Amino acid sequence: MKKLFTLFVLTLSSVIYVNAQVKTPDEFLGYELGSHFTAHHKVAEYFKQTANAAAKNVKLIGYGKTNEGRPLLAAVISSAENINKLEQIRTNNLLLASGGTNSVDLASQPAILWLSYNVHGNEANSTETAMKMLYNLASGSNQQANNWLKNTVVIIDPCLNPDGRDRYANYFNSVVGEKPNADPSSREHIEPWPGGRPNHYYFDLNRDWAWQTQLESKQRLALYNQWMPQVHVDFHEQSYNDPYYFAPAAEPVHQDITPWQKSFQVVVGKNNAKYFDEQGWQYFTKERFDLLYPSYGDTYPLYNGSIGMTYEQGGIRAGLAVVTNDGDTLTLKDRIAHHYTTGMSTLEVTSLNHNKLLDEYKKYFQQSLVTAPGIYKSYVIKPDNLSRLKKLAELLTKNKIEFAFGGDKTARGYDYDTQKEESFTLGRNDLIVNVLQPRSVLANVLLEPQTLVTDSNTYDITAWALPYVYGLKAYALKESIKGKFSSLDESKIVSSNLDKPLAWLFNWGNSEDLQLLIALQKENIKVRQADQPFSVNGKDYAAGTLIVLRAENEKLIKDLKNKVVQVSTQLNKPVQAIATGFVDKGKDFGSSVYPILKQPKIAIVSGNEVSSLAFGEVWYYLEHDLGLTPSIINARDINNLDISKINTLILPDGSYSSFIDEGLKAWISKGGKLVLMEDAIESVLDKKGFDIKKKEAIVKKDEKPEPSKLLFKNRDKDDYENSIPGAIYKVMMDQSHPLAYGIGKSYYTLKTDRKVYEPLVKGWNVGQLNDKSLMAGVVGKKARQELKNGLLIGIQDSGRGSIVYLANDPLFRNFWENGKTLFGNIIFCSY
Repeated sequence: MKKLFTLFVLTLSSVIYVNAQVKTPDEFLGYELGSHFTAHHKVAEYFKQTANAAAKNVKLIGYGKTNEGRPLLAAVISSAENINKLEQIRTNNLLLASGGTNSVDLASQPAILWLSYNVHGNEANSTETAMKMLYNLASGSNQQANNWLKNTVVIIDPCLNPDGRDRYANYFNSVVGEKPNADPSSREHIEPWPGGRPNHYYFDLNRDWAWQTQLESKQRLALYNQWMPQVHVDFHEQSYNDPYYFAPAAEPVHQDITPWQKSFQVVVGKNNAKYFDEQGWQYFTKERFDLLYPSYGDTYPLYNGSIGMTYEQGGIRAGLAVVTNDGDTLTLKDRIAHHYTTGMSTLEVTSLNHNKLLDEYKKYFQQSLVTAPGIYKSYVIKPDNLSRLKKLAELLTKNKIEFAFGGDKTARGYDYDTQKEESFTLGRNDLIVNVLQPRSVLANVLLEPQTLVTDSNTYDITAWALPYVYGLKAYALKESIKGKFSSLDESKIVSSNLDKPLAWLFNWGNSEDLQLLIALQKENIKVRQADQPFSVNGKDYAAGTLIVLRAENEKLIKDLKNKVVQVSTQLNKPVQAIATGFVDKGKDFGSSVYPILKQPKIAIVSGNEVSSLAFGEVWYYLEHDLGLTPSIINARDINNLDISKINTLILPDGSYSSFIDEGLKAWISKGGKLVLMEDAIESVLDKKGFDIKKKEAIVKKDEKPEPSKLLFKNRDKDDYENSIPGAIYKVMMDQSHPLAYGIGKSYYTLKTDRKVYEPLVKGWNVGQLNDKSLMAGVVGKKARQELKNGLLIGIQDSGRGSIVYLANDPLFRNFWENGKTLFGNIIFCSY
């Protein structure tokens, strides 16, 4: 750990100027803070300059770079005495988080406060505030801060999302006049698509803490887990018409969040309120922002023993000044003052309560070793798909959740699929998580089959149990069991080889198989796929198996065998060589059930009509998971596609009605594959050539609508009966269809709306709901009735081409691993 930390500390200069003066942000930038949006490189330079000038009080950590190459930084600030023994403080803090008995002297151990700014790029006041905070803590000019830093270490991350923030700041700075225009309708307050909120790949980084799919999140969480603060604040902005929000949070609050964590939020909130009251500033608490979804900047720290909080200043797209609905003018300087005040107030409370914070922190992790936070003490995940099991293990490792493999006994537990108590036998490669461990709460939150939700008015999804996300058989046990082995047993996975085989065979059903297919096609090797299961030489092969026939390839591909072996070796994929096409069961290899797979030439539609987040999921998946480079086109160009250049067109969630025309239909008829995702389906309803029809709610004859039961005092809450903030459904699959390869008879999807469609009269109804499909999450009574049956995944033939209707997002935030298999089948399989 010590070596790792030393590597992270930036080399600021070969010369240390002991008496160097810390410059104010105004002095360094050459303009008054709040009069201009500061480019990220200048922010980074200011942090470096300040750390250099105040080396006794500041250490700067460079923890990585963004997709666009911008540096990710965190400044550690404290008293000179604490900075001098910083590594020991950090090591002691990790000992407290280990849960065991230790010799850490709490009286001499400072508390750690982590302040995170600007996770959403267009909530741009935060980074300006971070510079003001740094100056006041590092310069020594603020005596109160000097006293607070004697028993507190403060970590400031000035910008979690530099790429998104610069996208916003560059736009604003390029269109603002000599003086800002406070009229909300002026162009400086209206960002062009995709806006500055997301990162380079259009992901919301504030929903990625637990999943760590994005580069920024992976690097930040690696650093976070090296420090594990007692208090973490995530600074945001909301609508500029809203007053300031700070903790305590709204319901629902997850049941695993402790009474101490909730009560300390109140202590912090009251201190913030004291300073706001003195200034006459408006604020609210206990509304809107709940503590349930585990991948936020407040909940993730809470589930890791910290006091996690969100602070929200009104100001998204407010620019330098904007007139609010109340007729007041809100300026960037106002917004900085508000965030600065809560930041300093939180430092004050952390400092004054540092002994209690450390004591409760230590108890939190000690309790984790002896008492399970929920009703289950162990979780067992079966190796139905070894690739997805490995990816689950990687996610647990990134989150420091302990696990092991294997057992040889019969056990009993809650079956995630049947939703009943079932007996089962432990196998060698079963992944076992015993929740009696330091990260007990986080493990339970991520794995529990059902999350208790006390209020339907949630800010995000209400179900995320990892066995559903990864599409794996699993059991939740009230018994405490432990695995016997630290790693998987993969010794049975071997390749076979022949000098001159008839064909080479590869399994199908996960991302590595997609990568292998892509690699073979890049070598211009023809790859076939089995549409039906078969057996040869006494070995069974599932539908979806990839087949490379030697004879049809070796005439065009020199050194064919070595290329096939090389690809399989590089991707660690076993290959089976066979000498005959005369099968034991199924169809012989000369049959038409082994079609050649067409190499996809993919385009994704982008622009104002498209959800930037939905577009980013497809873009990121194709580039990062599969290594492809899709074409990115505008909606207005979808009627002018050349089938020789583009054979697969993806329309992410969006509105395309005005662009669906004869040109697109002609392209499909020539052999194009059109993939309509989520609301893109709504764009083709009732259009000629598209057979999909929306399933309407059934209203009984003479049935009168029920009077509203919503009380006026609850007018800001969702209508619970119609709500579905995010629930997991089991989709019944036509497992004979290519879209089900590697998935089987059912597929778990996240449902975030009430839209469902009538089964196709002509076409393939691949994935449908039934009255037992709801598995986990909040769904209102009326919404539940509407989702009892209907089509979610369908395919319609059109000429030589096809139209895929995909009512749900299988790439949700890029952590829905089960859906990646489905989406890969959509793109690559022949149907």
